[in-house]
Amino acid sequence: MKEIAIYGAGGLGREVACLINDINANTADDDSKWHFLGFFDDGKQKGAQNEYGEVLGNINDLNAWPRDLAIAIAVGSPKAIFAISDKISNPKIYFPNLLSPDVKWIDRQNVTIGKGNIICSRCILSCNVHIGNFNILDWRISIGHDSSIGNYNVLMPNANVSGGVQIGNLNLLGAGAAIIQLCKVGDETIITANSVLYGNAKNGKTYMGNPTKKVKIL
Repeated sequence: MKEIAIYGAGGLGREVACLINDINANTADDDSKWHFLGFFDDGKQKGAQNEYGEVLGNINDLNAWPRDLAIAIAVGSPKAIFAISDKISNPKIYFPNLLSPDVKWIDRQNVTIGKGNIICSRCILSCNVHIGNFNILDWRISIGHDSSIGNYNVLMPNANVSGGVQIGNLNLLGAGAAIIQLCKVGDETIITANSVLYGNAKNGKTYMGNPTKKVKIL
């Protein structure tokens, strides 16, 4: 049984612990199951406990880990995911994809996916979809046909990506946000909750409303 830990002991990290339990419950082969060890977190004391496990340490403890260990980075900030992954230098650490057993694949053979992705329950992925590295697709995300998602993106529950959409890197889609077909989202962009993007989104901007307008967040 392979060992795994979660980076991030907050709410999302606890949800991913539940996801790991669900994967194990739906996997017949013991060699394909995960042995969950606990959490790493830079903001919590080593030895602290939540209902799913204990904090094993911080980034320094992870980089000193003596044996092979899978890590799922479960934080809700794209920039934080990038920063954490960039600080992990231990060659014994690797980043699997954690895919909920109930993900709906329209054509599984026509989807490519990198490493370190977390795809949660009730997500739907259509055909000719390409997903990079370290993305989080939270509950009930739909990704339309011929769409691509880069790296370090976080899609909150019920976000909807239509067909032919291109999403770059380090973007955040809020809960219930929707991107209409053929739109492009650059890098470091925020689409706020329940907003609908009908055009292309520029790098580093925040969009709000239906239809969306650029806004300045203080």
